[in-house]
Amino acid sequence: MPAYRYLTYELLDEGTIARITLNRPEARNAQNRGLLVELGDAMLAAEADDQVRVVILAGAGPLFSAGHDLGSRDAVAERSAGPAQHGTYQQYGGSRAGAEQRMLQEWHFYFENTRRWRNLRKITLAQVHGAVYAAGLMLMWACDLIVAADDVVFADVVGTRLGMCGVEYFGHPWEFGPRKAKELLLTGDSIDAGEAHRLGMVSKIFPAGDLAERTLQFARRIAALPTMTALLIKDSVNQTVDNMGFYNALNACFTLHELNHSHWAEIHADKAPRGLPEDGTPDWRSAPPIVPACPDLVRAPDA
Repeated sequence: MPAYRYLTYELLDEGTIARITLNRPEARNAQNRGLLVELGDAMLAAEADDQVRVVILAGAGPLFSAGHDLGSRDAVAERSAGPAQHGTYQQYGGSRAGAEQRMLQEWHFYFENTRRWRNLRKITLAQVHGAVYAAGLMLMWACDLIVAADDVVFADVVGTRLGMCGVEYFGHPWEFGPRKAKELLLTGDSIDAGEAHRLGMVSKIFPAGDLAERTLQFARRIAALPTMTALLIKDSVNQTVDNMGFYNALNACFTLHELNHSHWAEIHADKAPRGLPEDGTPDWRSAPPIVPACPDLVRAPDA
């Protein structure tokens, strides 16, 4: 097992459960390129290990993931020319120009990797707490089941803060429902664990202090199932949703996402591929706080 810089990998219960933990708490587990590449390696390691039956994906520190890393020191260094640049910025379309470069890079590291994790040959379980924002939703949605702490909030603010039509892996209508997806994207408002449970996005809600142990107990129940049974249950549901249009919709919406980037890059003198304050989107670093979409709803009880 390689020594990871941005995550930890543990084998539990005699190797039947693998727990991958995003480990950039100082950056709120924002997804820089190094973290995403390491996560891909860790997922492949769990998939290759025939002893592993369930993979738990968690986050260290105060929250699960704040989404894409837009400006940490590591993220700036790894995408800038020089000795600290991550090698993938010169591969996978990174040496191409214009919209082709961005489209290929985002396809590999934001879109197809997420879809690959969704189809992992193991049952995957997201363990989320604190806040799950924007691209943090993608990591969570790629998992088969989602377990949430009772303090969690979910929001995608890329529309209101970056002028974008959602994240690259556009699961919003499938997870929230069409009308709720429009509301949350147009406002940037959040929903809590109780509302996510009512929508069917979250399977279980546990007290924040007990989240890791209760998630492990839940994973053990799934790990006890015969592996062939578990895999065919997963594939039966995934293939049903794909036949309802999920696979094709993801492809189409990724193309729209890239068109959105190209629009902003074309109208800005500095080629910035996102909305700027002069376009009517507040600076993401000083934007107003996220507010609840349903402030009067009572949280669901412990599930």
